[in-house]
Amino acid sequence: MLPAILGLGQICSWGTLYYSFPLIVTRMELELGWSKSDLYAGATIGLLMTALFSYPVGMGIDRGWGKWIMAGASAAAMGVFAWWSVTEHLMAFYVICALSGMVQAAVLYEPSFAVLARRVGASHARAGITHITLWGGFASTVFIPITGLLITLYDWRTTLLILGAVNASYGLVYLLSIQPQKDVTHAQDSHQRKADIDRDRQVVRDNLRSGLFWLVLLSLMIYAGMFSAFTFHMYPLLQEAGLNEQDVVIAIAVIGPAQVLGRILITVFAQGASVRLIGSFLVASFPIVFALLIPTNPSFWLVAVVFTVYGLTNGIFTIVRSLMVPEMLSPHAYGSLNGIITIAATIARAVTPLLAAWIWTVDQSYQPVMVAIVIASLLLAASFWLAAWRSLRTSQSLP
Repeated sequence: MLPAILGLGQICSWGTLYYSFPLIVTRMELELGWSKSDLYAGATIGLLMTALFSYPVGMGIDRGWGKWIMAGASAAAMGVFAWWSVTEHLMAFYVICALSGMVQAAVLYEPSFAVLARRVGASHARAGITHITLWGGFASTVFIPITGLLITLYDWRTTLLILGAVNASYGLVYLLSIQPQKDVTHAQDSHQRKADIDRDRQVVRDNLRSGLFWLVLLSLMIYAGMFSAFTFHMYPLLQEAGLNEQDVVIAIAVIGPAQVLGRILITVFAQGASVRLIGSFLVASFPIVFALLIPTNPSFWLVAVVFTVYGLTNGIFTIVRSLMVPEMLSPHAYGSLNGIITIAATIARAVTPLLAAWIWTVDQSYQPVMVAIVIASLLLAASFWLAAWRSLRTSQSLP
C-alpha cells in the first residue's frame, strides 16, 4: 500500500512543482515582461537549493522523520505557491524558487525511496521503488494538460493556488500513511536508536573514504548532467535538425510512455537481475543513442526510434540509480548516502544546460553539443563499469 501512496504523491509533486514550471513562467513572461533568462535563472536557483538540502533530508529520513519531512514540505508548498501567485518582483520570485527547491528536496523521488527503504529494508526495496517510478512516470502526462487547462480557464495566479492546494491535501495523506513505528529499522529502545544513528554515521564516514563510493557518485553525476543538458535542449536541437514543430512535439511525446514501458519491462523480464548487470547494459547503449543524433537532417523515424530508446533507458536507469546504494555500497544509511550523491547530481543538472548553451554559441550549432554529450556518455559507461566491477569484487570478498 505504501508504494502506491508514495507513487501517487510523485505524480502530484513532480506535476505541480516541476512540470508546471515552463507553463507558468511562459505566462509570467507575457504579463510581467521578464526575460526567459531571468525566469529560468529561477529554475537553476531551485535546483541548487534542492542539492543543498538533499543530505539533511536523507539523514532525517534515516532517523525516522520521513513522515514529518514529507508532510511538512507538502504543506509548505501551499505557502510557496500562494506567495508565487501574488509576486510582482523578480527578487521575490528568486526567493520563491529557492523555497520551491527546498520543498522538492523533501518530496520528490529520493525522499520517497528513502521512506520506503526504511519501511521494508533497503535490500528489499526494489519492487516498491519500481512501483513508485511507474506512478511517477505519469506526472507529466497528467499535470501538463491539467495545468494548461487551468491557465486557460482562469489565469496563472489562480492556477498556482490550485496546484498549492493539491500539495497541501497530499501532505495530509503522508501524515496518515507514513508510520515510522512499522519500519523494519524502527527501534523502540532509545539505546538501540542511538546505536543505529552511530552505525549510519560510521557507514557514511567509511564510504566517504572509499574509492567505490566516489565512482558511484561520479557515474550518477555524469548521468544527471548528460540527461539534463539533452532534455533542456532537445526541442531546439530537433528544430535545428530540420524537423517541423509537429514532428518535434510527437518525438518528445514518445519519451513519457517509453519511460513507463521500460519500467514495466524491467519488472516483468529482469526482476531478479542485479543492478550492476542492468546498468552495465544501459550505459553501453547511451553513446550509440546520442551519436545517432550528430549527423545533420536525420529522418523523423530515426529520431522517433532514438527518443523511444532514450525514454526506455532513462526510465529503467531511474530504478538502477535508486538501487545502486544498497546493492553496491551499503544496506544502511540509505537516505544519507543517497543524499550526498544527489547533491552532486543535482548541481550537474543545474549547470550542464548552461554549459551546453555555451558550447552551442561557438559554432551556432548543436553538433558540438551532441559530440560533448556522447563523450560524457562514454565517461559514464567507463565509471559505471569500474564501479560495478569494484563492488562485485568487494561483495565476493566478504565472508
